[in-house]
Amino acid sequence: MSAENAVNAGRAAQARRRGLRTIDLRRLGRAALLGTGGGRDRVPDAIEHLIKVHRTRHPEVRADAVETLRRAYLLAESSHRGQTRKSGEPYITHPLAVTLILAELGAETTTLTASLLHDTVEDTEVTLDQVGLGFGEEVRYLVDGVTKLEKVDYGAAAEPETFRKMLVATGSDVRVMSIKLADRLHNMRTLGVMRPEKQARIAGVTRDVLIPLAERLGVQALKTELEDLVFAILHPEEHARTRAMIEADALAAEDPLGAVAADVRTVLREAGIAAEVAIRPRHAVSVHRVWLKRGGAPLGGCDFGRILVLVAEDADCYAVLGELHTCFTPVIAEFKDFIAAPKFNLYQSLHTAVADNGGRIAEILVRTRKMHRVAEAGVIALGDPHEVAEQPQAADGERVDPTQAGWLARLLEWQRAAPDPDTFWSALRDDLAQDREITVVTQQGGDASGTLRLPAGASCVDAAYAVHGEAGHACVGVRVNGRLAPLGTKLRDGDTLQLLMDDSASSGPDPDWLEHAATPAARIAIARWLTQHPADPVEDGSERPAQAPALRPAPALDAARTGEPVAVADLPGAMVRLARCCTPVPPDRVTGFAIRGGAVAVHRVECPTAVRMIATGRGTVPVRWSDGTPAGGYRATVLAEALSRPRLLADLTEAIAAQGVGIVSAAVEPPQEHRVRHTYTVELPDRHALTALMRAMRSVPGVYDVYRAKPAMASARP
Repeated sequence: MSAENAVNAGRAAQARRRGLRTIDLRRLGRAALLGTGGGRDRVPDAIEHLIKVHRTRHPEVRADAVETLRRAYLLAESSHRGQTRKSGEPYITHPLAVTLILAELGAETTTLTASLLHDTVEDTEVTLDQVGLGFGEEVRYLVDGVTKLEKVDYGAAAEPETFRKMLVATGSDVRVMSIKLADRLHNMRTLGVMRPEKQARIAGVTRDVLIPLAERLGVQALKTELEDLVFAILHPEEHARTRAMIEADALAAEDPLGAVAADVRTVLREAGIAAEVAIRPRHAVSVHRVWLKRGGAPLGGCDFGRILVLVAEDADCYAVLGELHTCFTPVIAEFKDFIAAPKFNLYQSLHTAVADNGGRIAEILVRTRKMHRVAEAGVIALGDPHEVAEQPQAADGERVDPTQAGWLARLLEWQRAAPDPDTFWSALRDDLAQDREITVVTQQGGDASGTLRLPAGASCVDAAYAVHGEAGHACVGVRVNGRLAPLGTKLRDGDTLQLLMDDSASSGPDPDWLEHAATPAARIAIARWLTQHPADPVEDGSERPAQAPALRPAPALDAARTGEPVAVADLPGAMVRLARCCTPVPPDRVTGFAIRGGAVAVHRVECPTAVRMIATGRGTVPVRWSDGTPAGGYRATVLAEALSRPRLLADLTEAIAAQGVGIVSAAVEPPQEHRVRHTYTVELPDRHALTALMRAMRSVPGVYDVYRAKPAMASARP
């Protein structure tokens, strides 16, 4: 007996022993080879199995639906006739196998019809208009959504632009991506006829894009097989080792997991709980992950699968959990309640692990049969997304649209802002690499206004752009869980967030925001603004990003006050610039340095930049204050020490604005023992305004000190 036959025999024996019914999606493709016999008035032999599976999943299927599938198959078969796959098989075997996969997962008639026709427009003379006339606009839309863009038109951008097109179409109808996932699964199954380098390229895209999409759409049956196929191509040695472990367990005489499952059946039967108990073997990648988690130690029999308990109602799930935790020893760290808090991909289940009297630890999944159907098929199990009656309902009675989940809504938003295919492609992979989401409660004023789903690792900067789009530029501060926090703060699941926005702002993001942004939407918006406002040279010869405009417009200056420069250098004809690193204002002691372009940069004498340049032998230029006022006003950096309280940031900015002073930038440090420090770079209308400004800031309740920034602090960020 060959090794493969031995594995199959062992697996079958194990399944019989455990009373497990498994669905092997690989066998579905074989029906495509049955031929195309059949008269004009009967269902062709090749789709008899498809119709049978469809009726099993949807007993209400009517004769007109069967007729639609028959016509779709005949059109596909005739249009693809004469075409072959690289394996030598008739091409029609591919769309038929894809459709059988979807039928087994419970897809409805419209999806199956489009699946049979999904390659006709791309590879034959059939047009989208013909599809629409023959099968309706929904089928036309789905076929169009999965039709690839031509390389002759798009070149190297064809693949990313095709995915962009599919994602946009998925935003209106999730069935587009369902067909694409099934299409990729069948192609991955038959990838062995391709060159090794092409196999690796396709497997890489499948790993980076298709598998995360299958996870987000909840289609676990497709995701797990895709993972194993990619694993075998990209990591053949690890895959072979894992398969050897699975085969050894399948042929083992002992069945510890089956013994625990039998005990579970007994416990639930004695408790009077009607439940179906089965064993879910782990797929290869799952076993590999367990092996890594165990640090490479040998795996026990209970590590190769999990016990699945299926019941009728939600309440029964918790009844089962109570019995399990009463009659066995629970492993509390392994308990997760995805019924009360479903995953973002619709998944619901109770997860727990228990130890029996022999010390064997088994993982157990508890769910209703409906939950199980959704866990396996995800959005495919929900049928037509336009049929309100078939969709889950929110607590307020509104329909929950799975195609507008947080991750997809974010993706559709930022993709519009990524016209460059390379930017879109890399951003798409980065976005999909986030394997989980967090939920943040957003507030408007003091009241909760909604929830925001963000990828794990997202910061307050990401939240600003997720809520306000490109208007996120106007975010001037945040409160996390009621306390002021830096914009770079990483958010955690369940945090309460209040974004402090200045709607009158014309400011742009600080370059540091790029370091804090984790989502493509935020990064693309920030990068575009920085590109549109290129860096300018600073006084010490280095490059720095251009300063953002004032958060509040500075007051207009009289023409008489913009006649002459504010500082005069003893260098005839030289332009004079006030250094931004130390923001000197009269009557500060200052010195000057010649910089590129014949200008003179004016620094405070204690400025670390000035001290460093003098220490390296840089010559100075004598400068003195004049009686004029610069056209842009004076810039200064002031700090306010205060007791942390609500509305402190708003009250301080209002006090500054009331003095006719423009805010160039603002930063809030994390509170320390109920104290907080605000840093403002401001633009003063004249040399006398600084004293009045600091006095006004000290009058704000809770503020106990206001002072000029020390040069070392001002130079911490050039």
